[in-house]
Parts: sequence; C-alpha cells; structure tokens
Amino acid sequence: MNIISKFALATDESTDTLLNLIIELASEKFGQQLQTQQLNEFIEKYYNRKYFVSEMNSMSNQWIMVYVDNQAVGYARVTSKGEVPPAIDNMRAVHIGDFSILEKFRDSQIMESLYDKCISLCRFVDVIWINEYIDNPFIEFFESKGFIKQPGMYELDDIGLLSSCLIFKNRSH
Repeated sequence: MNIISKFALATDESTDTLLNLIIELASEKFGQQLQTQQLNEFIEKYYNRKYFVSEMNSMSNQWIMVYVDNQAVGYARVTSKGEVPPAIDNMRAVHIGDFSILEKFRDSQIMESLYDKCISLCRFVDVIWINEYIDNPFIEFFESKGFIKQPGMYELDDIGLLSSCLIFKNRSH
C-alpha cells in the first residue's frame, strides 16, 4: 500500500477530484446525523463548484489530500478562518477545519500521513484547534495526539449538530 499526502492545487483535475471526494465524505460523515434534504442543502451551499473554487483559491486555506495507491481517499483543510474559541482568542491559532478519510480507508498509517502533513503547516502557530461533531470517529485520534477537549458544547458550522472543540498547544516552534 503506497500512501502519500500532498497539497491540493486549484487545477481543474484536483478541484474535481477533491470536490467529488468531499461530497462522498460529507454523505458518509453526516448521512446518519442529518435528514437527506438538510445534507443536500449543506452540500449545495458549501460544495457547489463556484463557491468551492473560491475556497480553494483563498489564501486562508490549505487543502491536503491523502492518496492510497494513487486513489484519493481523504482530505484535510487547514485554515485561518472560523470563529476562534475564547480560550485562545489572543494567540496565533490555526484551525483544522476538515479532516476526513473514507471509512474503508481509516487505517492508522493513512490517518498518520494526513495528520503529519497538517501538522507540518502548523508548526509556526501557538495553538491548533478543531471543532467536530460529537460522534466524529476522529476525536479519539486527535485526543491521542495531545488535543484537549474543551468544556461545553459548540455548534458545527451551519449544520446545527452539537460539536466538541479540541485544542492543541503547539510547543514545536
């Protein structure tokens, strides 16, 4: 199994690959939590091609894709966008806004590859934070990496699902 995580550039090919992967992952990730109409509205709002291309070209976002044997199986978005949790309001912070891998590829080596590429982007900030819905299977993985779940409940983006905020104080810089 050949695993590689690399930055996604806003070419037509990588945009199409990433967009298709994200739609598949959103369906897999939120299919049990949301009604079909709510899920379709979320995908249409955030993953229509025009909006998505502007997000790929935004200087605030870095997109990373993980491949297994040349097949895209997951992605992450590291961003400076998002409402920063109050506990880290005055710190240099970055947000891992998305971290998803197709269920059938959730192998520790694949997760590590994507995680390591994300962390390589974050070495110059004080804090890394994540906001994920409560039942997200990656929460335990991030906690094993030193992310600390914050007290209280949050809301995940515009979806309306209850979420947890996890914070990692970066000591590598």
